[in-house]
Amino acid sequence: MLAAAKYIGAGLACSGLIGAGAGIGLIFSALIASTARNPQLRGQLFGYAILGFALAEATGLFSLMIAFLLLYS
Repeated sequence: MLAAAKYIGAGLACSGLIGAGAGIGLIFSALIASTARNPQLRGQLFGYAILGFALAEATGLFSLMIAFLLLYS
C-alpha cells in the first residue's frame, strides 16, 4: 500500500514537468516571432530567451527532484 502511494505521489509530482515543457515551447516560439518582426534585436532577445529557458527548466527539475525524493526516501 505504501509503495503504491509513493508511485502515485511521484506521478503527481511529475505533472510539473508538463508546465515546464509548455513554458519552454512558449519562450522559444515568442523568440522566433519577435526575431521575425525585428531582426536587429536578435542578440538581446536570445539572451532573454536563454534566461527564461533556464528558469522554466529549473522549475521542471525541482518537480522531478520532489518525485525522486518521494520514490527513494
